[in-house]
Amino acid sequence: MVDKYNAEATDILAYHALSLSMTEAVPIYEQLLSAFPTAAKYWKQYVEEYMMLHNDVAAKQSLPVTDPQEESQRTDSIRKVYQKAVTTPTHHVEQLWKDYENFENSVSRALAKGQMSEYQPKYNSAKAVYRERKKLVDDIDWNMLAVPPTGSDKEEQQCMAWKRFLAFEKRNPQRIDSESSNSRIILSYEQCLMHLYYYPDVWYDYATWRADNGSMDLAVKVYEKALKVLPDSELLKYAYVEVEESRGEIQPAKKIYESLLGDGENASALAHIQFIGFLRRTEAARKYFVDARSYPNCTYHVFVAYAMMAFFQDKDPKLAHNVFEAGMKRFMHVPEYILEYADFLCRLNDDTNVRALFERALNSLPPEKSVEVWKRYTQFEQTYGNLASILKVEQRRKEALSSAFEGSLHDVVSRYSFMGLRPCSSKDLDYLARQELLAKNINQKAEKSVLPTSTTSAKVNYPDTSRMIIYDSRQLQDAALLPNNAELPAASNSVLPAPAAPSVVGTGTTKSLDKILGVLPPALAAFVRNLPSVDGPVPDVDIVLSILLQSNVPSVKTGKLAPVPVTSDLSGANKSRLNAGAVPFKSSKQVHSGGKRKDMDRQQNDETPAQSQPVPTDLFKIRQMKKARGVTSSQTGSASSSSGSSFSGELSGSIGCT
Repeated sequence: MVDKYNAEATDILAYHALSLSMTEAVPIYEQLLSAFPTAAKYWKQYVEEYMMLHNDVAAKQSLPVTDPQEESQRTDSIRKVYQKAVTTPTHHVEQLWKDYENFENSVSRALAKGQMSEYQPKYNSAKAVYRERKKLVDDIDWNMLAVPPTGSDKEEQQCMAWKRFLAFEKRNPQRIDSESSNSRIILSYEQCLMHLYYYPDVWYDYATWRADNGSMDLAVKVYEKALKVLPDSELLKYAYVEVEESRGEIQPAKKIYESLLGDGENASALAHIQFIGFLRRTEAARKYFVDARSYPNCTYHVFVAYAMMAFFQDKDPKLAHNVFEAGMKRFMHVPEYILEYADFLCRLNDDTNVRALFERALNSLPPEKSVEVWKRYTQFEQTYGNLASILKVEQRRKEALSSAFEGSLHDVVSRYSFMGLRPCSSKDLDYLARQELLAKNINQKAEKSVLPTSTTSAKVNYPDTSRMIIYDSRQLQDAALLPNNAELPAASNSVLPAPAAPSVVGTGTTKSLDKILGVLPPALAAFVRNLPSVDGPVPDVDIVLSILLQSNVPSVKTGKLAPVPVTSDLSGANKSRLNAGAVPFKSSKQVHSGGKRKDMDRQQNDETPAQSQPVPTDLFKIRQMKKARGVTSSQTGSASSSSGSSFSGELSGSIGCT
């Protein structure tokens, strides 16, 4: 090749190497890999060429033989290659087994049976493992590039596919020796990291597996390599420092913490806390705590953590108390810090200082920040105080928080509960919670001030119930089929007169309304334009929803719909509309023509199923039925006959009118 970095020419050369023997292909692969040392596809092709055992077997079989001893050595060498191949879960393992069987039979049929029976179970195991492994490998996209995770579905699927494959290799399904199994697992992790290069959990799993198998030095190397790829990953740094500290390497662990802290100005509170804990275990943490408290990013968490370390681990309650008091000068306005300080004093059983702390905090905190402090104060009195002190604190809380906490059964439940034991059922608690929420919403709405310039009218518009009609679904179905003429209105024509369009005062409001209506579909816009103007009060959505949530709506069992009730007080117009929906429309000639009894019989026969009609006992009806059957059969025989000649004159006349 003139240009060794020409990708197209390289692919052509790699494809050409597939058609060559292994001896001729090796120089080509070496040339390709010297130009592209990280090209995984060329490495894969090179290795697979070595793994194709047919070339190996053919090479050994083609060796020249000079004496029987060399023939025996060559046969043993070929046999070992076959035996290793048929016990390896790889491609074409079934074909390899057939070739091995032919080879043994060609050498000695007497010895072939023993050799085949010995390796038959191993071959079956390799074949089963290959099939199971192939299912996992097929889910992996081997062309996926290593990019930082973006959270896409494809990346998540590939990550899970790799983890399933790694878990499969760790189970050692083929039950091979530990050294071979570990080699396969290492290879699987290296392959996984070629695609999931920027995933910290994969690096952590790899390092943890190395440490669990007794290779602490190799685990450290994995962490070092991972931090070169992900230098800003705090998770990997904490995991790395844990490994270093666990094996007694204090100075390397301290350097990792210093890389986390930097200059200390921009370090997080969590980094300060973890470094203080590390120094307390290895050196001394007091000096660093004094320096850390002066940093601007030092939050109350650092004070609480150092005080808890002094109390629980160093067994020094005096130092812990001093740390909390020092923090009060800086975090008096933070309710969470007050609660942590109160918990510490409760552990000391110092109820006097707890009450003093609550009083100090409540005098400095605004009402909106003191809700949790008041709640903890009442809980403290319920545990350490008497009934008089409990009622006193609860009354003070109600006064301080105005109407946010009115007297309710919740106070009784709180006073007479212990751990998970309560003096009421869960249903009662749900009811009390809904009542409290409803009362809170009502109080919030009541506190809203009404503007003095408000011109809201107190008049309420009620619907005109005298013009109500009974709804019948058949009206809309059948009325749409009727012609839209003066005698019979169409289904779109309403019984009620169209309401007047809402009057809008001011051109600006009219333009805004027209702009909104222009966006809506035509049918919806026409509906909105016909709506009457609303001059009454606007309902409060929160209160309506709260009332609906408290209402017990009975469940309705689904069943057959009941027939539409017939009322006797309908107006003439409504009766005509119902008839139009229930009975097919007939012309005036058909209505006034003779044979009314026949029409009624036909209508009953059309509306009543044949299975539910009773057998007629009237001789006249029986003859009519026979005559109708005869007419039907004659109609079927001659479809071109006249309709009027088959039926009565009435029906023929009606058809002629149309």
